[in-house]
Amino acid sequence: MKLLHIDSSTRANSISRRLTAQYIEVWKKNYPGGNVIYRDLAATVIPPVTDDWAATFAEPATLTPAQRAYLSTSDELIAELLAADTIVIGSPMYNYSISVPLKAWLDQIVRMGRTFGISAGTPVGLLGGKKAVVITTRGGAYGPGSSTAPLDFQEPYLRAILGFIGLSDLKFLHVEQQMKPEAEIEFASAVAKINELAQ
Repeated sequence: MKLLHIDSSTRANSISRRLTAQYIEVWKKNYPGGNVIYRDLAATVIPPVTDDWAATFAEPATLTPAQRAYLSTSDELIAELLAADTIVIGSPMYNYSISVPLKAWLDQIVRMGRTFGISAGTPVGLLGGKKAVVITTRGGAYGPGSSTAPLDFQEPYLRAILGFIGLSDLKFLHVEQQMKPEAEIEFASAVAKINELAQ
């Protein structure tokens, strides 16, 4: 059993990092023989996708050394993803959406022939059978029925893009009100839910 642990906060001691660490701690107890692959997206700069991304549509045997070098980051990140049975992503809400490091990671791993394909003209995700858990942290409340719900571009985007590559067994844990008086209560509730999710 392998788990890919992804942190995407740009803050070293962020709440999302504390919660993903809690998930890993519980998971290791439940799967003592399991292996954890850790990727801190803020620790190293993931290059943005450029015009050279066209190399992903070429036959592998035809790639030049320069193209192979360009795709090496994508190859490495996708290899980590393919090796994992479970993916845990810590995602703080920044400006109603996701962090720059997480967006850069997603751009590198959503790749034709590796994480999605085309069947009868329709995109098909290739990562079925894996479990994914996204732990989000938010300063306010953006749940259904709230006045700020329309501003939540975080979950809809992550649900869409992760589903696109086949991660249909996808669960979200939203830890809200982290800039409000209810912060400690919300955090404690999240820890209790993590104990259930990390089974």
